[in-house]
This record gives sequence, structure tokens and C-alpha cells, in this order.
Amino acid sequence: MSKKLIITEKPSVAMEFAKALKITTNRKNGYLESENWIITWCVGHLVTMSYPEKYDEKLKFWRLDTLPFIPEEWKYEIIPQVANQFNIVKELMQREDIEEIYNAGDSGREGEYIQRLVFMMAHPNPKAKMKRVWIDSQTQEEILRGIKEAKPMSEYDSLSDSAYLRAKEDYLIGINFSRLLSIIYGRKLAQSINEEKASISVGRVMTCVLGMVVSREREIRNFVKTKYYKIVGIFGDEKENFKAEWKVNEKSKMFESPKLYNETGFKKENEAKQFISELQGKKAIISELKKSKQKENAPLLFNLAEIQNECTKRFKIKPDETLDIIQNLYEKKLVTYPRTDARVLSTAVAKEITKNLNGIARGMKDEEIQGYIKQMSEEKYSTNLTKTKYVNDSKITDHYAIIPTGQGYENYNQLNDLQKQVYKVIVKRFLAIFYPPAEYSKIQVTVDIENEKFYCSGKVCTKQGFLEILRPIKNKLENNKQQENSNTNSENNKSENKDENKQENKDESKEDSTNLEILKKLKKGQEILVNNFEIKEAETSPPTRYNSGTIILAMENAGKLIEDEELREQIKGAGIGTSATRGEIIKKLEKIKYININTKTQIVTPTNKGENIYDIVRISMPDMLNPKLTASWEKGLDMVAKKEIKPDEFMVKLEKYINSKFNKLVVKM
Repeated sequence: MSKKLIITEKPSVAMEFAKALKITTNRKNGYLESENWIITWCVGHLVTMSYPEKYDEKLKFWRLDTLPFIPEEWKYEIIPQVANQFNIVKELMQREDIEEIYNAGDSGREGEYIQRLVFMMAHPNPKAKMKRVWIDSQTQEEILRGIKEAKPMSEYDSLSDSAYLRAKEDYLIGINFSRLLSIIYGRKLAQSINEEKASISVGRVMTCVLGMVVSREREIRNFVKTKYYKIVGIFGDEKENFKAEWKVNEKSKMFESPKLYNETGFKKENEAKQFISELQGKKAIISELKKSKQKENAPLLFNLAEIQNECTKRFKIKPDETLDIIQNLYEKKLVTYPRTDARVLSTAVAKEITKNLNGIARGMKDEEIQGYIKQMSEEKYSTNLTKTKYVNDSKITDHYAIIPTGQGYENYNQLNDLQKQVYKVIVKRFLAIFYPPAEYSKIQVTVDIENEKFYCSGKVCTKQGFLEILRPIKNKLENNKQQENSNTNSENNKSENKDENKQENKDESKEDSTNLEILKKLKKGQEILVNNFEIKEAETSPPTRYNSGTIILAMENAGKLIEDEELREQIKGAGIGTSATRGEIIKKLEKIKYININTKTQIVTPTNKGENIYDIVRISMPDMLNPKLTASWEKGLDMVAKKEIKPDEFMVKLEKYINSKFNKLVVKM
């Protein structure tokens, strides 16, 4: 009797497939078998690329005359530690009674690569049909759908091509340039860091990220603060007044004056005082008054980079730790696939989103979450997302955003406290998209004193909307950010600052509300009393250091750290690395001691060794430090996956790049 074989990424996933298919047969050595099905698994990578010495023993030694090393025929080998499991998978794939083989590896580029290597080395039964299971969660419903709708594996050949090329690119750049730079600069590096010997490790993504960290550190180190002086007008009587800040305009007597540092400040305090004296006793008129209502919608859903950044801020954990937690939630059926770049849902998922909501309502034993769901029901908030910004099929490649499945609550009590907190953050972000927008009243006022303009605005939240869910998180994140900016303070000072920041947030909110009430009474064209003028000293600030979360965001946006969430989403293109690998890159840089990550603040700084490596790369092959170049390689891989360019075309460009770099570097020796 013929059978069907499923190969999953790991044993725990195989068990979920077995449950979905109702296979209760006892587990055998490395697989499960029933009347119709066999389920086996990989254990991470079973196959790897061979090191140069497997091509030629001479290549074991790092010598200039053996470089660059670019194989004509690529060699692969079974990893000795997992050879036993590979042999089990191989024997099953070659069985004559196997009619269909399902590749059920992790549904992403790297998952495809792991499985394709196994298929390549195992030489499966040629009569068997090869199919690919692609799923968005590990719920039984989704697993069964994935098996039922499995496509021929050949439909994923371009993704496989991209995966192979990514591995070859990292291999060739890593091995060739690490060896070359170590030969040329190894002794110099050893002397600089006071070590007997030193090798230089470079990588396509790793070196670029190191460059981002070192460049930022040197900007901060070389930054010189500049003081400048702002002018604030106080308008109204002693009981009821408001402050407005002067800003130069085209009709101002100070327009394009060399006395100004910027459009709001003077270079010297005495010049600011002189300017004030010239305004004394002159008439002030409300020249402009704009009243507006503003609406703010809930932010988009989480992709991996966004949740990694959020968890770094909230819980002070590293990106790879966040991925481990969400991977665990995924395997326990609580959330959808984690390694995604999308922050929106597909139309198909949006149409059935009430299943997720109902599942949370029934299964999640959390008083706060249940309160939000009850409010949604009582207020009859719409669950029709199809025409909102949260649904966009064009912004989804492999997977949609990370959301709760509404299932898996039988596993919820197995989670530790941090895992539960991360899960709750995901649930809150998901529920927020069903809530109405927050609404604000805003007034903008311009005061004119003989063409010198002072500006003021007041804003108050009139309807909380989605902020009822997300505001507690938002405030905490802001407090943490302010703490990070004060990272040179003692721990006691940090604690005090946190309390002060909370009070400041309350005071600012109160001030906005008070301002609004005063500004509401004003009318355009009205003459207003000038109570006083004051000078406000300001100074320029250095850029902030990356933390382990913000550097993930910067990698996603090709080296740009964009704080504004909506803008970040609009300009997002090819990034540095992928959602699946960014956390590991940061982890590797820390492991080889090129960077330090503060365990309490997660602030990232370069080590002395890292800075020396940066200088070596900067003088030898500076384009390796350029995020745009690194992102362009990633874009090329994406184009291969989308069949926009052929694999051979990518490989020719890669070999040309390596050879040209070698020629230039060897000439310099």
C-alpha cells in the first residue's frame, strides 16, 4: 500500500502534524508511521556547505595565492552530529511505497534551504510527487489546510534559488575577505588590541551593521554641543496667559540674519536681549487662529522587527530572545508565523478574523483583555477590516502580520511570565485595530508683533479610542526611552528620572488642556496684551546610541533609524539581512566581541576590537560598510525569488564584485 511522507523542521512540529492527522501510532526511531502517513523531521540543518579544504587540502592554510576561492562545482556534506537523523530521512524518502513527499519545513527562505539541501543529498524516490506545505500558524485547522492545498514543490524553485544564492554569497564574501584582510592586516590588528595573533571576520551583513554601530559612536564622541537662545512671549494678563515661541519668517527683520543659529534661536544671548528690547511696548495681534479636529488610528500590526523593537524597549531583552519567545508561542499555536516582514493582513484572513476574536474571548483568562473584548461587543465595534489600512494583499510576500490565532490556550499555563507578557502585547496590538480612532481638539495660534511672529498650539484628547488599550504601553515606552537617553546616570538617578518623567507626562497633558481652554477664547484680529518676554537657553543634542531593538529597525530600513512609525512603513524597501537573520547577526557580533550590549539598557556600543576592524574595512573596502550596497544585494536575492532576474545573472555579478575587490586590494599590498 502506498504512503505519503511529511518532513517537518523539527520533532515538536512533527507531533503537531501527527495530532492534526490523528496519527496515534507509537513513535519509531526518528519518525512516526500510520497506515497512510509517515512523518519525520529535520533537527535544524542536516546538510552544510563544505569548507575550502574539502575541495583541496592546500586550502586549509590561509595564503594569498589560493585566493579568491570560488568553486566551479559546489560541495556539500552531512553534518556529523545529525548524520543519524539524515540517514533516517534519506531511507524514508527512498522507500518504494512512498507516492508523495511533503516538504513541510519552516515557511520561509531559510526553511526552504534547509529542506532543499536534504532533498538534494537524499535522492528521493523519483516516482514520488514532491509537494510544499506552506502554513501561517500551527493550529490543526491551518496544518490540514496546508496539506490539502500543498503545491508542487517546483513552484518554490525560485525561492530555493534565492536561498542557495544567499548561502553562497555569505560563504564567498565571508571566507575570501576574512582570509584576505587577515593576511594583510592581521599583525597590525594584533598589535592594536595587544594580542599575540588576531584574525579578521567580515560578512556581508555583519560588517555593515558593525559600521552602523561604530559610525554612530564616533558621531557621539566627536559631537560638540552648541548653545543657542530662543525667545518666548507671554501673552495675556497675570491670571490667564499663554506662551508662544518666536520663529523667523520672510517678513521678519531677522530673516537670513547671521545672528541666528537656526530659525528659532540666536547665537548670542545679548543679541536675543537686544531683539526683545526692540519689541517692548509694541502692539500684539492674533493674526492667525486655526481650530481643527484630528483623528489618529491605531498603529499597524507587528512584524518581527517591530515586536523585537517593542520588547527591547519594554522588557530590555535582545532581539534573538524575542524571536525565541514568539517562536515558542507559534509552536504552542498561540500566534501566527513570526518571521514575517508584513504588518498587515490578507483579505482572506480579514474575512474570517472573527474566529480569532471569538477564540480570544473564549480562551484567554486575563481580566484586562476580557474587559477590552467586552467593550468591543457592547459598543458594537466593527470587525470589517477589508477597507482599512490593516488589510493590503500587495504588502504581503510570504506571510501576513503576527497576530493571535485565538487558539492554543491549553498551552497558555505552560508559559513563563515573560512569555505571557509578550503574548499580551501582541494581543493588545491586535485588538487595538478594531477600536475607533483617538480624537483630538487642536488650536494653532499665531501672534504678530510688527511682522515678528510667535507660535503656540494647544491639543487635548477628546476621545480615547484605541488609546484605551495602547496608551499604558505607550507611556511606559516613552519613560524607558528617556531612561536610555540618560544611560550615564547611576541606577538610582534612573529610578528617580522615571518617576519624574511620569509626572512630566501628567503635567504636559494638564498644560495642553489648560492652554486649549485659554486659546479657545481668542479671536482672529484681536489685540492681545504682551505680559512679558523671556529668553530660553537651548543646546544641540548628539545622536542617541542604538539599542538592540532600534538597530533591528535600522537594519530593516537599510541603515536608517526612522522613529515615525507611519513614515517607516511608507519607505520600507529592501533592508539589511532578513527578519529571520537580523537577531542572529547582532548575537554573532556580540559573541565575537565586536560590540557590547548593556544587559540592563540594551544599549549597543562597539568594542576596541570592533573599532579597529571597522578602520581596517574602511581603508580597504569601504563599500562593505555601506547599508545601501548591502541592501542592494538583499534586493537582488528578492528579485531572484520573484523571478525578476535569473540566478546565473546574480552569481555573475557576485563573482565580478569579488574579483574586482581582490584585484584592488592586492595591488595596494
